[in-house]
Amino acid sequence: MTATDPVTDRAALRRRLAAELEAARARTRALTHDVFGPDEPDFTRQHSPLMSPFHWDVAHIANMEDFWLVRRGAADTDLVDGVREDLDHLYDAFTNPRAGRTALPLLTPAEARVYGERVRERALAHLDAASFDERRTLAGGFLFGMIVQHEQQHVETMLATHQLRAGAPVLHADPPPASVVPGLAGTEVFHPGAEFLMGTGDTEPSGEHADRGAGPSSSEEPFALDNEKPAHPVRVADFWLDAAPVTNAEYARFVDAGGYDDRSLWSEAGWEHIRAEGWTAPMTWERVSRADGPPRWFRTSFGVREEIPADQPVLHVCFHEAAAYAAWAGKRLPTEVEWEFAARYDHASGTTRRFPWGDEDPTPEHANLDQRHLQPAPVGAYPAGASPRGVHQLIGDVWEWCDSGFEGYPGFEPFPYKEYSEVFFGGDFRMLRGSSFGVGTPNARTTFRNWDLPIRRQIFSGFRCARDA
Repeated sequence: MTATDPVTDRAALRRRLAAELEAARARTRALTHDVFGPDEPDFTRQHSPLMSPFHWDVAHIANMEDFWLVRRGAADTDLVDGVREDLDHLYDAFTNPRAGRTALPLLTPAEARVYGERVRERALAHLDAASFDERRTLAGGFLFGMIVQHEQQHVETMLATHQLRAGAPVLHADPPPASVVPGLAGTEVFHPGAEFLMGTGDTEPSGEHADRGAGPSSSEEPFALDNEKPAHPVRVADFWLDAAPVTNAEYARFVDAGGYDDRSLWSEAGWEHIRAEGWTAPMTWERVSRADGPPRWFRTSFGVREEIPADQPVLHVCFHEAAAYAAWAGKRLPTEVEWEFAARYDHASGTTRRFPWGDEDPTPEHANLDQRHLQPAPVGAYPAGASPRGVHQLIGDVWEWCDSGFEGYPGFEPFPYKEYSEVFFGGDFRMLRGSSFGVGTPNARTTFRNWDLPIRRQIFSGFRCARDA
């Protein structure tokens, strides 16, 4: 059989999806059962009202897979019975706010793990038999790719819960690579305006043909989620963009200059929030006085207290903090359109690429992903991941706040359920782009759209600045 034989292609797709399902599950185990005993209080404690207890996440991951892969991913059949349909109401993220999840009659950690193992066994059986037919949910293995991404998203959420957890460190990783591009922090890159293709994929079929569409075209990311579609032309004006995310050293200068006390730098909502919360620096930062010199800033990272690495991107700042810094620096935050333009558009060829470096998938030489290092890398550590114009670390390290709200693209259609994107359109959300060190590689796309409330900073969020040309 040739490399383009459909049977060969389906076998390769099965192997890829099986490997990605296992990689996501390995990360789940590494953050839960591998570090906590089944009866350890940290497994079931709610470490913050903003986050779920770990055992809720473990069972929710299994329930989502049960719902979509076991019941709806059956090969060449109609719906089949799930493993535990009786659990759906407990692990519905939309109807059960995080702050109240500990009050629910949840599965124990041991029961949640067994549930996940049973679901995965059934899901892999469906994957082995899947024909990847033209049904829109199965074409190209979409449902399986969606579930891979869903688990990876919850892995990052659980990693953020670990950051909020008190106590001795339980997670360990190698340090990130050193910078090999000196003098990058604080520099800017000019981007001439142009029209580019934002988003991915063709306009999806609608109406009576919606469930039997023709599957992903060669021009789109096969596992892109609904809010990334459809691809559409956008005209961008000239602008300048920071060559790297704002570093700890740069942000410390803003704090030390009285940035948190200067009302003129803050929006009304931002000022009210930092005053109400008593924020005077990024999350976990602490100023330590010294007898032999000026004070130094320390942070706590996954239970380890350390002096802030000056050349790493600042971490755990909310949108309001990012916007205030930008105002202090005489700049602004980029829009979502500008960010994607800088990450994807190649002026030399006039084409929209998949990644800043080209069309090949991310490797450890391109970006800091998959919690390999448990912290951002210094700016300039990944020259292979830079854009043609010399913008670094657009993928990995920290999510980057953009000054745009969350709306659907022209021609948007919810798929396969409205609660993933559409119900959040038009709220007080702000966009985050670029992934973080905690994002799994399957989710690390230049088209991937993350969003959160502008007051949130428990996420792995940073930013870079822009300004008009």
